[in-house]
Amino acid sequence: MRFPSELTEGRLVRRYKRFLADVALPDGRLVTAHCANPGAMLGLNTEGARVLLSTSTNPSRKLPYSWELVEADLPGGPQWVGINTARPNALVAEAFREGRLAPLAGYETLRPEVAYGRASRVDFLASGGGLPPCHVEVKNCHLMRHAGLAEFPDCKAARSARHMEELANVVREGGRAMLIVVIQMRADRFDVARDIDPGFDRAFRGALTAGVEAYAYRCDVGLDGVVIAEGVPIVGGVANGR
Repeated sequence: MRFPSELTEGRLVRRYKRFLADVALPDGRLVTAHCANPGAMLGLNTEGARVLLSTSTNPSRKLPYSWELVEADLPGGPQWVGINTARPNALVAEAFREGRLAPLAGYETLRPEVAYGRASRVDFLASGGGLPPCHVEVKNCHLMRHAGLAEFPDCKAARSARHMEELANVVREGGRAMLIVVIQMRADRFDVARDIDPGFDRAFRGALTAGVEAYAYRCDVGLDGVVIAEGVPIVGGVANGR
């Protein structure tokens, strides 16, 4: 997924009210950018960090800038990290169209935002190709507290835990369901941050026990775009694609 235009570099002044970030531009201007990330962003919102902003062409948008990337000083060294949680679904859809998601090989369509469960919407419903429909939930991951280890979530994630429970119900009723974790940074393995949210960890493990599949993919993050790269193992005693 390539960014529609060249990104604007700046320095983070502060992130506040969850969805707002003040950024100082090289020309001296201070702009407020939309931060499409409801999480804690641990290690990613350091004052003075280099950030990159995309610019909307929609004239009616109140905030033309969106925060896309941050250069974070992570264990193992600094790297660019994608923080926009609106991107992973587009990345999954792109990888599916290009035939780069082996767990969804054979399906013909990937329909977004399909109602299911207790008044929820699954990110995608894969269908066609003579295969049973598959409910696909996508989660964005950008937490790294140990070199190479990506973790989710970075804060309490009750809604995500409910998603795992509802995917488990899909399988119990005879369907197929999977979780795809999109890691918007360089990582070589993934695990649940169970110390941050034991509730999500219980729901995650319960879903896998029920037969929900889980896959984690790291991304190549560049200044011109982000793309899903190869899969990485899920550690902590859980095998990828159980």
